[in-house]
Amino acid sequence: MTDYRSRVPLFTFPDTLAEQEAVLASHPMMERLARSRAFLAGHRHRPVYHYVNPEGTLNDPNGLCRWQGRWHLFYQAYPPEDPRQHWGHAVSEDLVHWRDLPYCIYPDPEQCCFSGATLVEEDRVVAMYHGTKAGNMVAVSSDPLLLNWTKLTGGPVIPMAEPGDPPLPYRVFDPCVWQQGDSYYSLSAGQIPEGPAGSPVAADFLFRSDDLVQWEYLHPFTEDDRFTRVGDDGACPYFWPIGDRHILLFFSHVSGGQYLLGDYDTNRQKLVVTGAGKFNMGPVKPSGVHAPSATPDGRDVVVVFNMNPGKPSAGWNQIMSLPRRLSLGEDDELRQEPIEAVASCRTSRLGGEPMTLRANSEVVLDNLCGDALEIRAVIAPSAASVVELNVLRSPNREEFTRIAFYRDRGYRDRVLRRLPVGSLVTLDTSYSSGAPDVHSRAPETAHVRLDPDEPLELRVFVDRSIVEVFVNARQCVAARVYPDRMDSTGISFRSQGMPSEVTALDVWKMGTVY
Repeated sequence: MTDYRSRVPLFTFPDTLAEQEAVLASHPMMERLARSRAFLAGHRHRPVYHYVNPEGTLNDPNGLCRWQGRWHLFYQAYPPEDPRQHWGHAVSEDLVHWRDLPYCIYPDPEQCCFSGATLVEEDRVVAMYHGTKAGNMVAVSSDPLLLNWTKLTGGPVIPMAEPGDPPLPYRVFDPCVWQQGDSYYSLSAGQIPEGPAGSPVAADFLFRSDDLVQWEYLHPFTEDDRFTRVGDDGACPYFWPIGDRHILLFFSHVSGGQYLLGDYDTNRQKLVVTGAGKFNMGPVKPSGVHAPSATPDGRDVVVVFNMNPGKPSAGWNQIMSLPRRLSLGEDDELRQEPIEAVASCRTSRLGGEPMTLRANSEVVLDNLCGDALEIRAVIAPSAASVVELNVLRSPNREEFTRIAFYRDRGYRDRVLRRLPVGSLVTLDTSYSSGAPDVHSRAPETAHVRLDPDEPLELRVFVDRSIVEVFVNARQCVAARVYPDRMDSTGISFRSQGMPSEVTALDVWKMGTVY
C-alpha cells in the first residue's frame, strides 16, 4: 500500500480556547504563515480585502460554517513542502476579517484531501470530503478553533471501487452532508449518461446513514433538471433550505459555479427542480467564478467562491470572492448581495456627488481613483441605449474595465408574462490589461430584472485583480483583471444616445482584512 502520509508537520492542540490561543501566539506554523503573507503582500495584483491563502496556491473553498460564534473557512491548500491538497483553514468574527490558522486535515490514507462540506452539530463539526485514491471521508472536530480533527474509521466511509471490481452505479467524488430526523444524507458529485444522445449531464448521487460510518446508496438526487448544459457535472455540491424552497449550489468543470432551485420531496428524497441560474456566465476559465462553499446563517444562505486566475502569479494564484448573501425574492428570484460586514472594510470616503451624464460623452471622475475601492452608484431610469461605469482606467484609456447596463434589453419572461423585458449587465475585461501574459476572458453578461421606475443601483468592488459588480441586490458578475500600468486606477461614466442622471455616488477606499 502506498504511504500517503503528509510531509507537513502535524500538530495537536489543547482543548480550551485560552490554551489554544496561548499556543498559537508563538506557534512555528503561525509564524511561517505570517512571514509568507507579509512577503507576498506587496505583489501588484494580490488583493487587499478578498481572502487569499497565506502561502502556496489555492483551490476550492470548503466547509464554510459557524461554530461557537466564529466563522470558519477551509480550502484546498498546497503546502510548499508537500504540494498535495490539504485543508487550509482561516477563522473570522464577521466573515470578512480573517485570521490564518494551521493546516487542519492532512492526506493519509487518501492521496489528497479534495473538496467537501461541513455539518455543525450541537457538540461537534462534521466534515465530509473526497479523499483521492480512497473515497469519501468523514472527519470530526469539537475543539473551540477546530484545530484537531479525527477521521472516522481511519479510512473512507464511501469507498471507491477497487481495480477489477464491477463498476459502481454512482460516482464517488466531492460530497456534502446534512441531517434530516435521525438520518444523515450525503451527495456525491458526478454525471449520468442520460442527456441528449446519451451525452453526460450533471448529477449528484444520494446516500443515507444512521451513524456517518455505514452509508446506503439511494439514487440520483435531482429530478426535472432541464437547466444545466450537456457536459456539466455536479462537483462541490451544497444543499440547503432557502426561503420556502431548497437550493443546490455546485460547480461544473465546464461552466463554473451555478445553482438549482426546487422543492425537496422528503418522502421520495428527491429535489424536484423548478429553476436554476449561474454565477459564472461563460466557461470556467480563465478568470471566472469557480467552486462554492455555502452554509445557512439562520436567515439566508451565505456563499463564497474561489476565482480562477487569468495570469501566472509567482507563488500564488487563486483568490476568494467576497462572501455573498443569497435569499429568495418574489417569483423565486434568487437575490445576491455582499454580506453587511463588507462595509467595515471602508477606511475613508474619497468623494462622489450626483451628476448629469451628457449623451455620448465620457465623464472622468478627477481625484477619485484607486485599485482597492468600493463604488456605489445610483442611476435614475433613462432612455439611454447603455450606461457605462469604467474602473481601473488609465488616463488615456489604454487600459480599462467596462461595466455596462442595458435597460430593457434582456429576455421577456413568457411564463410569468412579466413586463417589461429584463435588463442586462456586462462586465467586460477585454481591455483591462495590456500585458502579453494575461489570458483574455469574453465579457460576462447576466440577466437582471428591474421595474420600469426602479433606479439602477450598482455596488462595485475593485480589489487589484478582481472586480465584482452587484446590481440592485439581484445579480452579480465577477471576473479577475490584471492592469499592467500603474496609473490604471481611474473611474469614468458614459451615457450613450441619451443623457442619464447619477442621483447618488459614493467612492470608498478599502483596507486590509488581515
